[in-house]
Amino acid sequence: MSKNVEKYLHKEMDADAGIQHSFHKTKIVATVGPACEKYEELLALVRAGVNVFRLNFSHGSHDNKLEIIKSIRAINVKEPYNVAILGDLQGPKLRVGQIENNCLPIATGDILTFTSTEKVVGNKEKIYVSYPNLHNDVSVGEKILIDDGKIEVVVTEVDKNTGNVQVRVTYGGNLLPNKGVNLPDTAISLPAMTEKDIADLDFIVEQELDWVALSFVRKAEDIVDLKRRVIEKGSKIKVMSKIEMPSAMDDLRNIVNESDGVMVARGDLGVELPVEKVPMAQREIIRKCIHRSKPVIVATQMMESMMDRTKPNRSEITDVANAVLEGADAVMLSGETAMGQHPTLVVETMRKIILEVERTEYRYDRSAEVKVIAHSPTVLSDAICYNACKIAKEVNARALIGMTQSGYTGFRISSYRPETPLYIFTKEHQLVNQLSLSWGVRAFFYDEEISLDEIINDQINILQERKFIKNGDVIVNTGSTPVESHLPTNILKITTVGELGN
Repeated sequence: MSKNVEKYLHKEMDADAGIQHSFHKTKIVATVGPACEKYEELLALVRAGVNVFRLNFSHGSHDNKLEIIKSIRAINVKEPYNVAILGDLQGPKLRVGQIENNCLPIATGDILTFTSTEKVVGNKEKIYVSYPNLHNDVSVGEKILIDDGKIEVVVTEVDKNTGNVQVRVTYGGNLLPNKGVNLPDTAISLPAMTEKDIADLDFIVEQELDWVALSFVRKAEDIVDLKRRVIEKGSKIKVMSKIEMPSAMDDLRNIVNESDGVMVARGDLGVELPVEKVPMAQREIIRKCIHRSKPVIVATQMMESMMDRTKPNRSEITDVANAVLEGADAVMLSGETAMGQHPTLVVETMRKIILEVERTEYRYDRSAEVKVIAHSPTVLSDAICYNACKIAKEVNARALIGMTQSGYTGFRISSYRPETPLYIFTKEHQLVNQLSLSWGVRAFFYDEEISLDEIINDQINILQERKFIKNGDVIVNTGSTPVESHLPTNILKITTVGELGN
């Protein structure tokens, strides 16, 4: 074995757990919370199948997040895994304020007054809403939803002088403190990033997380602004859009183009959109992301019954399976892992569903959905990626290997959803973890700049030593030459392991 290969094997030479962990191609994102924030708890989740940990900046302090980050980084150093960290910004989340006696019964037909100018303790006379422009933005006849739509009111009168908004209750219930407020009919004038988000972004960049997600994206310019802030800070963090508002669906094509990844945030999306439109919205978002080679996560309430149960509902099993069948790069757990009673069991159960779908009914080879566009500036490398996947299928290759510096080749090949196991090598440490979100990708750090033949031999030897491939297996490689020029992917090579000293 060459010294080039030996230096890359320190973590995974005997790591059967690491090999098993790679079998599910649709990735699992788990939200960290009180139920799983210690090192041993996080490691148990990774061994169960987690590829990405989500840190929700709507809750917890930076000090708490820092301890969690240290634990995840320690797992990446000590164990045979490359787990990504996603920082999820809260965004301009609107909420009611404090409520008298912590519960205010509201009946259908009641007339209430909302205010954004007085921080009153809410009662039947007046209720505070944390949205300074409420009285300027809402209009008579528009709906306001509270607590994920459990309570619905309609605006009947707006007084711009006092800041009072009078509403009539159409569906009542018990109003609790700090519950979320949605304005599905209103063009919100709040900026996409609050002061809290800006402070949280500083922390996320300082800690060099792998992904940052922006909540309540309304238009592509929101993502352009976030990416500008990231670039100005000299960071290479990948930026994700959370689609949870009707206005985002209206500008979906441009949002996907500007984003590095997308999350189908079905919690607020299911409140803001008519419920019957949510399944088709999810499908459309996934389709557009695959078409543009952008990783896409399906999130919210996927296994919620397992917060306190040991088995999911039948509908939840189907929900996870459908997200996998539709081609999502990842499925996400929120409260199930953050606060649930059985976080590890939830991940194990989700992984079993994924594996069964991928083994039996999954539609691999989606080349018809990710066409090579003749006028695209990436047409040459796109053609190599496309044909690498086609050839790998035709020759029954045991590995499809790519090299990347930007991540593009990894995301592009992944978007074809090849059945052939996909391995991506990169010299960028952060990119190794970032690619953990992408469907089917197993990424490796490799920074040699020797001849292309030697690089391919090293890659084959690394995979062979880790027991991913064996003598006689056919391998399809993509890469670029001359190596030192760092050009986009421009070569494709087929190799049989064991021939000519490989």
